[in-house]
Amino acid sequence: PQLCPAPPPAVSKWDVREKVWDYLEKSGLADFPRPVHGRIPNFKGSHQACCSIKELDVFNRAREVKVDPDKPLEGARLAALQARKTLLVPTPRLRTGLFNRIVPPSGATKEVLRICATSQGVKDYSVPVGLDGKARVDLVVVGSVAVSEEGWRIGKGEGYADMEYAMMVSMGAVQEDTPVITIVHDCQVVDIAEELLDDHDLTVDYILTPTRIIKTNCKRPKPQGIMWHKASDLCYCYEMLGKIPILKSLRFREKQAGKDITLQEERSDLAHTTTPAALKEKTVAADTRPKAAMGSTQGQPTAASPRLEGSGVITTVYVGNIPPSLRVSELKCALRECQAAPLRLNWQGAQHRAFLDYQDKAAAERALSSLKGLSLGGHPLRVELAKSQRNKG
Repeated sequence: PQLCPAPPPAVSKWDVREKVWDYLEKSGLADFPRPVHGRIPNFKGSHQACCSIKELDVFNRAREVKVDPDKPLEGARLAALQARKTLLVPTPRLRTGLFNRIVPPSGATKEVLRICATSQGVKDYSVPVGLDGKARVDLVVVGSVAVSEEGWRIGKGEGYADMEYAMMVSMGAVQEDTPVITIVHDCQVVDIAEELLDDHDLTVDYILTPTRIIKTNCKRPKPQGIMWHKASDLCYCYEMLGKIPILKSLRFREKQAGKDITLQEERSDLAHTTTPAALKEKTVAADTRPKAAMGSTQGQPTAASPRLEGSGVITTVYVGNIPPSLRVSELKCALRECQAAPLRLNWQGAQHRAFLDYQDKAAAERALSSLKGLSLGGHPLRVELAKSQRNKG
């Protein structure tokens, strides 16, 4: 098999992704859709790798299987349908719910089942499954950008697979011993430093490649539900809550059940609150803060607003030399992984730049320090205080 050289242990998740994406493209192993950068990459031999799932006892015993909608997992979805298992596929970016259950037409031929396994078939032959759907998933199949033989997984960086699994735990759809499989090319199996992993990162029990079946015997615990109290990036959390209605519903349910759903920064703020009136004021502020989350605005002037809703005087950081192929979601991902998520992101991709608004100068300086030396798509980013901020200084 063609293998990527193992990345050095001190690299970031983003470095590992870039290395794998670049190698797949340059070696001719990448398959439609291209380019594979920013995606769970499809690869030549993905159907062969998917077919080996039928050799696993955990697949043959499973009655209900959840498979991600990524293109390289199409063969796994087909195998589940051909074995007459209940197939659940997460809705894209969880915008309209958690799962779709694929329901092939009565008497479906092999060709119709093959269509049902495609992204278009998932849309045409499915019914939604919500929080009350009583799903009981026996096997989870996820896509990966990179994975280690120890079972440590790196996705494309948006966190949806980790979030889906945590939501399934919270709604009782999976148990501690529910096996997790990922399907990748041999070159995507690389060394990953364990210190790159966070508590919310999903690990895998089996890795399927075109040439191998790897049982990881991974001992690292999987996420035990949504860890609201450990969510340190408040802006990102509110962005996800705004994008994923079912996540908001699940948070409300957990609150009704008496669980602690306080986000870490809310907890820190509330620790300094001494009066009921101040607590009420904080609650109102929290309700408005999604508007200041890390969104993307187009064509706004540099540091145009001296204040963001509910915040102090903001400080703006300029990011230049952004590669033309980079998507705003990839930049957001890199910022989160560098612990430099802003209150607001003003994306000006056509000019190869972006402006990041932070709540104060100290937060901006921490971001500058974290982003120093960052390269995306082979382009070293230019990161500095925006001109208007330097002039004020």
